[in-house]
Amino acid sequence: MRCDTIWTNAHLVTMAGKGPDADALGRIENGMIAARDGVIVYAGPAAAAPALEADATVDCQGRWITPGLIDAHTHLVFAGNRSDEWEARLAGATYQDIARAGGGIMATVRATRGASVDDLVRAALPRLDALLAQGVTCVEIKSGYGLTLEAERAMLLAARQLGQVRPVRIVTTFLGAHALPPEWAGNADGYIAQLADDWLPTLAAEGLVDAVDAFCEGIAFSPAQVDRLFRAARALGRPVRLHAEQLSNLGGAALAASHGALCADHLEHLDADGIAAMARAGTVAMLLPGAFYFMRETIKPPISALRAAGVPMAIATDCNPGTSPLTALLLAMNMGATLFGLTVDECLAGATVHAARALGLAGTLGQLVPGQRADLAIWNIARPADLVHGMGAAPLHARIWSGK
Repeated sequence: MRCDTIWTNAHLVTMAGKGPDADALGRIENGMIAARDGVIVYAGPAAAAPALEADATVDCQGRWITPGLIDAHTHLVFAGNRSDEWEARLAGATYQDIARAGGGIMATVRATRGASVDDLVRAALPRLDALLAQGVTCVEIKSGYGLTLEAERAMLLAARQLGQVRPVRIVTTFLGAHALPPEWAGNADGYIAQLADDWLPTLAAEGLVDAVDAFCEGIAFSPAQVDRLFRAARALGRPVRLHAEQLSNLGGAALAASHGALCADHLEHLDADGIAAMARAGTVAMLLPGAFYFMRETIKPPISALRAAGVPMAIATDCNPGTSPLTALLLAMNMGATLFGLTVDECLAGATVHAARALGLAGTLGQLVPGQRADLAIWNIARPADLVHGMGAAPLHARIWSGK
């Protein structure tokens, strides 16, 4: 078999374990990976590998290899700074207090509207580079800080450009329904109609929208308004995902599941009906422990109930300027374990195979199996648990994107 590169003398975390008694991580000691044209053609025990001829052979010297990590929920593109709001929260202000006073999302909207596409790219690059240094090979990036057609377009264009200037896969999400802009005050229904009938079709036709998101919350948009937008998204063939049950329970997760949503995100106030709906629909639970930590929340997502229902759980940074200024996916995994009670296996799956599913990329990313993209992270670790255990650790040895 001809291939471009072989990685030998490695231990693999394939994330392809199956069955109740199997190793969920799909560990393979003394393994080998071979790739051709950016795609894995072999991943398994070195002793069982077929005859291979490669242009390059990399001796991993006993290191561990995982799939490239996937940050499946970020607001990476924005302008401005909201550390003042963090200080206000330290002094006792709530997220809702700040939002109603014109801060929160709208503070970032004002800064982002004044930024060019180039400005947004320059501002986002250090954040993206921090994620890449942690073995991330795929990043989801939302709009939602523009809230005009022109500013939302600029955010999505900036996200696309990030994927051109760095070796990383970027998935874009249109989040025009993030907050009600001041020029639409008192007319949320009209704003949603504008999104559904004009902005979304326009941006989708320009190739800028991979998925559609919304914020279903008392300070944002109602379930009926989200339903209106999601029906438009599905008519355009775009999958949906939802910020749901973060601050209260409006039944957003069940609504998202009714639309076959890829994921429902946050979920601190998720109830049994929402869990059942997600399980039936195959909707991923996107856990965002960085926001939980940063906002000093006390109500945790119902992890045990999600686990019992078989709902796959993903983990992401939720990198954003106001409630989770986090650019360390490994730390988010540690938080998932220490704050939410996830196991090591669940944390690793949450940043690989389940994160891929939450982006509609199952079968393409998230596992070390033939046919998937050769996106790899090679680690200086003694065992996979070290990736979740370390706080502030930097164990990445090499990051491989599309076989290079």
